Amino acid sequence: MGKKVLVGLSGGVDSAVAALTLLESGYEVVAARMKVYSGPGQPGLLSGCYGRDDAEDLASAAAMARRLGLPFREIDCSAAYRELVMDYFRAEYLAGRTPNPCVRCNQTVKFGAFLEAVRAQCGPNSAEPCGHHRSCDGERPLWGFDFFATGHYARIEADPISGEPTLKRGRDPKKDQSYFLYRLSREQLARTLFPLGAMTKEEVRRRAAEHGLAVHDRPDSQDFYGGDYADLLGEPDRPGNILDSAGRVLGRHRGFWRYTPGQRRGLGVTGPAPLYVLSINAKRNEVVVGPAEENAFPGCLLADTNFLQPEPEPGTRLMARMRSSQPLKEVIVGSRDAEGRLAVEFVQPMSGLAPGQSLVLYRDDAVVGGGVIGISA
Repeated sequence: MGKKVLVGLSGGVDSAVAALTLLESGYEVVAARMKVYSGPGQPGLLSGCYGRDDAEDLASAAAMARRLGLPFREIDCSAAYRELVMDYFRAEYLAGRTPNPCVRCNQTVKFGAFLEAVRAQCGPNSAEPCGHHRSCDGERPLWGFDFFATGHYARIEADPISGEPTLKRGRDPKKDQSYFLYRLSREQLARTLFPLGAMTKEEVRRRAAEHGLAVHDRPDSQDFYGGDYADLLGEPDRPGNILDSAGRVLGRHRGFWRYTPGQRRGLGVTGPAPLYVLSINAKRNEVVVGPAEENAFPGCLLADTNFLQPEPEPGTRLMARMRSSQPLKEVIVGSRDAEGRLAVEFVQPMSGLAPGQSLVLYRDDAVVGGGVIGISA
């Protein structure tokens, strides 16, 4: 096939089977691990990709590279991750919004700063200076590659008419990760491979076991961080009021950033019916809660939109999800307001509307685009 692919090898089963699949398809494969955490080791926080036991992840990724015979390097992206993801994460939470660090990471680090750093790596492959660093002493860029591949459960297919790459949902509905990838550009998609897009998780684990890969039963990463998000913010307690929608004080909280719109458990207050977080007012340090009937919203305004297909005309009916695991719901695309925000009407009211989260739009299996939820409409 004659094409070289860089695989982002995390140390888990998905990226290992992605590399295996590419090798079996005839690609030349090299592997690199993206280091994003630079703090002290935290064994036991293995459910997230940030703050994990970094040494264990590196050892697992290196072992998989040796098992598959792949050149391998770890690339330290912790500074870029701190600036592009964690600073954003902290600023959004302290503004009373609910950010999505995985969407942000894919756009700016994993498919951005990481690849730039890999291309800038140098090795003794030529007598010609690389041109990147004065200290290379006759070395040049170590790896050039045609494609970047990851273990995401998503698909990329060429549009039958335009030929443009189309991002589609993964075959396994329980593992589909297209939601987290909607902010990629068409140019990024054109240079990306998702070898697991047509597989189920069970098939991936079975393939890993059949090929003797030790990670075949390694637990999945469920979130970007395995502990309390408040730990990442480093904010001292800031007591404030928990109110109902009429302004009546129901209780007190230790800091508004400990709550997320739509949250039901752990509110610290009770009522005659289950209560949900309806909204957060960062300036007033208040959390507003209410019953289920008040937790349903007719629509929203999307800011900072990104479209992988032509922007839909007002009145277009599409499907959408507000969280990665949420079932698809029908919506009607509206017009943009004076500030450029795109109105989206929900055919059936959606609960738990969280400013700062992403609403991703689909046509059948294809990702049309999406944006960041600003306010309800």
